[in-house]
Amino acid sequence: MEDSASTRKVLTFSLGGEVYGVDILRVKEIRGWSPVTRIPQSPESLLGVLNLRGVIVPIVDLRVRFGLPAADFNAVTVTIVMSLVTESGIKEHGFVVDSVRDVVDLTPGSIKPAPEVGGVQGNEYIEAIATHDEQMLILLNAAMLAPREQSSTEAAEQAA
Repeated sequence: MEDSASTRKVLTFSLGGEVYGVDILRVKEIRGWSPVTRIPQSPESLLGVLNLRGVIVPIVDLRVRFGLPAADFNAVTVTIVMSLVTESGIKEHGFVVDSVRDVVDLTPGSIKPAPEVGGVQGNEYIEAIATHDEQMLILLNAAMLAPREQSSTEAAEQAA
């Protein structure tokens, strides 16, 4: 029997045929897909915002964020709402994924550092690689998933 203090609980989900995972402690809720309010001149991966119980939450399409082909949203498409540390404090963000799978317990021995892949865009998102039930899981660094916040100087330069 594994010591529960040494295991890590991870929410797993599917995206483009691969299985990813995020620390369950970051997850606030899992919701079915619902339309969003679009924001003009936002990054392509930012679908828009949702009002969740009085909090305006940016909704990011992880397929687009990772450079995967777009997919139609359907009955199993979900939004995972996470609480993330950003430059301006702790904020909630929603991430659209193909489907949610399970919450799994990972032992320290099943988690390996992310491989060094020189020059590959998106490697900053990967925290580690794990194996669970003979399947590889790509563990994501949740803090890196949020759209980068613009400084007021950058915003003024873009507006000029």
